[in-house]
Amino acid sequence: MPSAEVSIDARLFHRRARGLVNHWKKSNGPEDSFQNVNSLLVVLGDMSDEDNVYQKTTALQIWLFGYELTQTLMLFTPEALHIVTGSKKAKILESLKQWEGQQFPVEIHARTKDEAHNEELFQKMTDIMAKHGNRDTQTGAFANAWKVALEGSNKPFENIDVSGGFADVFAIKDDEELRYTKSATRLSSLLMKNWFIDEMSKIIDEERKITHEKFAEKTEDVLLDDKMFKKLKFPADAASGNPEWCYTPIIQSGGDYDLKTSAVSNERDLHAGTIICSLGVRYKSYCSNIGRTFLIDPNKTQEKNYTFLLDVQRKVFESMKEGTKIKDVYNRAIDYIRNKRPELEKKFVKNLGFGTGLEFRESSYLLNSKNTKELQRDMIFSVSVGFQDIDNPKAEDEQSKKYSLLLIDTIRVTQESPQLLTVCDTSLSDVSYFFKDPAEEEEEPVKKENGAHTRAAKSAVLNTKFRSEVDEASKDQSRKEHQKILADQKHAEGLERYGDAGSLKKDNAKSVFRKFESYKRESALPKEVSSLRIIVDQRNDTLVLPIYGLAVPFHISTLQKVTKTDEGEFFYLRLNFITPGQPGKKDDTPFDDPNANFVRALSFRSADGPRMSEIYNQILELKKNAVKKESERKEMADIVEQDKLIEVKGKRPPRLPDVFARPGLDGKRSGELEIHSNGLRYVSPLRNENRIDVLFNNIKHLFFQPCDGELIVLIHCQLKNPIMIGKKKTEHVQFYREASDAQFDETGNRRRKYVYGDEDELASEQEERKRRAALNKEFKQFGEKITELSDNKVEVDVPFRDLAFNGVPFRTNVLLKPTQDCLVHLSEAPFLVVTLADVEVVHLERIQFGLKNFDMVFTFKDYFQTPIHVNTIPMSQLDNVKDWLDSMDIVFYEGPVNLNWGPIMKTIQEDPAEFYKEGGWSFLAIESDAEDSEESASEFEASGSDFGSSSDESSYASDASNDDDGSDEGSEEDEESGEDWDALEEKAKRADDKKFGGSKREADSDSDNDRKKKRKR
Repeated sequence: MPSAEVSIDARLFHRRARGLVNHWKKSNGPEDSFQNVNSLLVVLGDMSDEDNVYQKTTALQIWLFGYELTQTLMLFTPEALHIVTGSKKAKILESLKQWEGQQFPVEIHARTKDEAHNEELFQKMTDIMAKHGNRDTQTGAFANAWKVALEGSNKPFENIDVSGGFADVFAIKDDEELRYTKSATRLSSLLMKNWFIDEMSKIIDEERKITHEKFAEKTEDVLLDDKMFKKLKFPADAASGNPEWCYTPIIQSGGDYDLKTSAVSNERDLHAGTIICSLGVRYKSYCSNIGRTFLIDPNKTQEKNYTFLLDVQRKVFESMKEGTKIKDVYNRAIDYIRNKRPELEKKFVKNLGFGTGLEFRESSYLLNSKNTKELQRDMIFSVSVGFQDIDNPKAEDEQSKKYSLLLIDTIRVTQESPQLLTVCDTSLSDVSYFFKDPAEEEEEPVKKENGAHTRAAKSAVLNTKFRSEVDEASKDQSRKEHQKILADQKHAEGLERYGDAGSLKKDNAKSVFRKFESYKRESALPKEVSSLRIIVDQRNDTLVLPIYGLAVPFHISTLQKVTKTDEGEFFYLRLNFITPGQPGKKDDTPFDDPNANFVRALSFRSADGPRMSEIYNQILELKKNAVKKESERKEMADIVEQDKLIEVKGKRPPRLPDVFARPGLDGKRSGELEIHSNGLRYVSPLRNENRIDVLFNNIKHLFFQPCDGELIVLIHCQLKNPIMIGKKKTEHVQFYREASDAQFDETGNRRRKYVYGDEDELASEQEERKRRAALNKEFKQFGEKITELSDNKVEVDVPFRDLAFNGVPFRTNVLLKPTQDCLVHLSEAPFLVVTLADVEVVHLERIQFGLKNFDMVFTFKDYFQTPIHVNTIPMSQLDNVKDWLDSMDIVFYEGPVNLNWGPIMKTIQEDPAEFYKEGGWSFLAIESDAEDSEESASEFEASGSDFGSSSDESSYASDASNDDDGSDEGSEEDEESGEDWDALEEKAKRADDKKFGGSKREADSDSDNDRKKKRKR
């Protein structure tokens, strides 16, 4: 190990050394993992035993120095660390003393070729020691020499195992260790997804024969080939972490399974049944582990058991929280199995995994039923759940009579549910493979039904004409039932949240008395005040008015309005001031002491008209500027100063080139988007000082929208707190690139000289599709890098275009797209992002028969937030919108008219407790039902009143049809209706006689007779 190649992180060493000794000092009592030792001795001899790569000694050295230091002795005392090593290593370790920060005392003793000097060093170490702790057995000349010195000492030493103490220190990972562990888990996940699954499916599909051992060796060789890194989609810096296997991959199938960590791949052939693979990668000596079960042509029983295993794993993850005892995690899993599937209890694994890190398997943190240690934040565990040797009654061959199921994942303990570090799909659809032809499968014999049952079935009367109508009816009914459950839950939450609370107060709604100070001292007054004239001080936003021979300043904010009038030869200027008790908004103008004496108005008279006009215009201008400043102040009130962006040093940060920003900095010019340690930076190509910094802790939502069906591909950030970009305040920052043909110059394409017509168009369309696919891939990968480098603080959300619907949230009709957490419109400004977690209820308005569109209103849990209206949604999308809202567990109501939401929200704000006591949001359902009943009643009444006319019209129709057909039945019906018609005709005649006399009757007699003859023919 040449000294030029070794660089030890002194800061990290001193911090970890202090942490180790502090933990040692604090661990007193019966559960002392260091067992009350006086010193800690760590000796590493020659590393000739390659099989035992996991030792506390090497783990401690890597943890402190980042390297293994052979032939080195470390002796910890509560006061200092003594290191005995070779001269070259001692020279490297001297850099630890040059650290300018807080140090842990280190004494370095260099060995030489002088044996007497070396014996003296060992004698010095034995003098320091009294009772020491050690565990690992070391070999080599250095270790043997130390044993001789230890045995030759006159002091009695007690050798105590303190491996548990070091395990406690290693268990909680710091930020750097977490970063290395995440890199290791990512490599393991990529090997499983991009290599093993593809290779295994090819072998089964092609029916190739390969032994488990050979398949494991083939998988092992993949990590040793640097050329495979790109194919496996490893990160660019993966090779720098010296990735290596934690163990040789374990592949099992064919009824012979061992779910222990010590299992090995046997020499039997891979069997197309149940295949289990587990593998783990070390990155910078930090371990990871992942295991998956793959089902080839599974039957229903196997699918059921695997689904139950997923439920067990979910229960285990839910139990692994900070402060939980390890034994409780295992016992809860056993209780769950005992209650749900007791027949599988004996098949369950004896432990749920172990702690991992520098050592692959930390026995002190075994997840079993006896371990009383508590889980703490930032611990890393390899969690393994499985059932071994389950009987398969529907086995198709001898090797399938027994099978096992296993799932292994690496997790990080947090305050709530653990963070899953290994990412590889575990759903039943993702691990099930079907290679058999369905036509080859045996069909189950159809039992003959008895004749009576068949006849009964044939004579059944269906309620609907089509099966689709039955499905729609059941779907609608289930949706209504689910909505009722959600509404009841929402009402119960409201009663519990507000109880007997009075009116709500907005966080920033409380008015604060603002003191305006025009001048700090009298000498600051303008010099013109000596003339006792009205002075408008633009600089200090003040009016200086002469009152009883004194110059009295009034800040412009105290002025309500100014008026100027002319009366004869004089001009009057009246100034009205803001005082308590005036009509208007009372909360806008709080006063320090409302009971004090106030000047409400002042009037000034002058014969100098131009002077009064000048003063009047100056006051108006000053008031206008003051109002503008106050509005700007209120607008900027929610601006929060961001932390400083920590730039990546020593390497080039990940970049996304040629992107435009919204809002823009200097016109439409593209720039670069960079990912730094704690945020994003957009840099303009013209001037480096033109930047947009967006920190990870200020990003509320991060969206990636592909260019499918769009003109641009984009990454969009919605911020928690707005920021200033130039002179604009914004809470939306977007980075995009155009995907249209307009930005590509194809004039240099040689093919265009010779290819014309349809072939040229097809080629250009193919190029367009490829270009769009490449853009989507580039932006998606950049979004995933943001998630990765932000330690999953920011997760990328992608809109679902299949669920999109049109609507008008602002002034134009746009396409609204649901995402996993939001409803968004991102293609053009103004942007819309509705966070579904903040939504209280949704009201669908203008739901009436015959209307082509309806509206949707989002009300929020923060009752002071203005409801968001989305208007003019096509009625054809109503069921889709309802299904989407129901799937997101959002309560929605529907009504025939638009509601005035201002007074409604004000009523809720005044007394939310009373609002929920009176039924809460159920008034929307009641109002909807009332409107529907009124509509149905009015429709019924209208049809009753128009019954005569409609029957008349039907009579005319029947008459015409009967005239054509000449049927006897029709004539009988017409005679009955004719009598009613004659009675009406007689009434009409009598009315005409009274009005027009006999002339009308004589003129109409012929036509009436003809009509009667025609009707009774």
